[in-house]
Amino acid sequence: MEHQPPPFFKTGPTPLARLLICSVLSLLVLIADARFNLLPVLRQVVSVVLYPLQRIAAAPAGLAQRAGEFFVTHASLRGENARLLHERIERAAALQQLQALQAENAQLRELLAARQRVAVKSQLAEVAYSARDPFSRRIVVDRGSQHGVQSGQPVIDHAGVVGQVTRVYPWVAEVTLITDKDHLVPVLNLRNGLRAVLAGTGNDGTLELRFVPLNADFQNGDRLVTSGIDGVYPRGLPVAEVMNVERNAAFLFARITCKPLGGVNHNAHVLIVSAERQLPAPPPEEEKPVRPKRSRKGG
Repeated sequence: MEHQPPPFFKTGPTPLARLLICSVLSLLVLIADARFNLLPVLRQVVSVVLYPLQRIAAAPAGLAQRAGEFFVTHASLRGENARLLHERIERAAALQQLQALQAENAQLRELLAARQRVAVKSQLAEVAYSARDPFSRRIVVDRGSQHGVQSGQPVIDHAGVVGQVTRVYPWVAEVTLITDKDHLVPVLNLRNGLRAVLAGTGNDGTLELRFVPLNADFQNGDRLVTSGIDGVYPRGLPVAEVMNVERNAAFLFARITCKPLGGVNHNAHVLIVSAERQLPAPPPEEEKPVRPKRSRKGG
């Protein structure tokens, strides 16, 4: 009995037979799908079975794409945040400048209105800086003798009296504020016409009336204006408002505290008033008659 070795390659149907079989199967599937609508259910089942495999196969590429997008997005967001921060700082600075300009314009408009109300000549001056002495209340303005400023001229703002020019230099002038402890202003009570002397205390927000009798009619809320009797301040300029009145029988005078109406510590611009008031000359002193000497009679 002869034994033949198995063939090295297993042989099956011929390629032509395989083509015919596949063609017939394709036709059958097309006919079944077109006539009986059987394949959609099969496709859904196959898609459900293959969906996890598709997700697993696409996961590495998706992760790589998301990682790249994360780093790109992070870098772009950091750059965008830096740009927005820079723009915010620039806009904040511009907004602060705008607010400062608006406040300055409002103050200038108020000063213009005050200048129109004052019946004397005045000129606008800008506050340059405060005086170096911490125990005095003085400011320096950018107007001097070259601009016609003279010592003794009053200085006001839109709300009231600020001070008086005390030193004049060629291009700047020193203004002593009414809150300075060595400054005095003759004032008048608008309510009843009583006159008094308003003195500074060295504190920016406090003034006091000096040498006022205990029975003087001063009340809280009384408004004080310049009386004009000194020939320096024009009559009727607002100066202060009475805040507190203390009467103690142990003292000769009442203690009356006032607050300034003008901006003595927060103004950027002021008005220097040219108060040229022609006061009549004081009357000449009467000469005392010379009494004739009596002659002594000899004994």
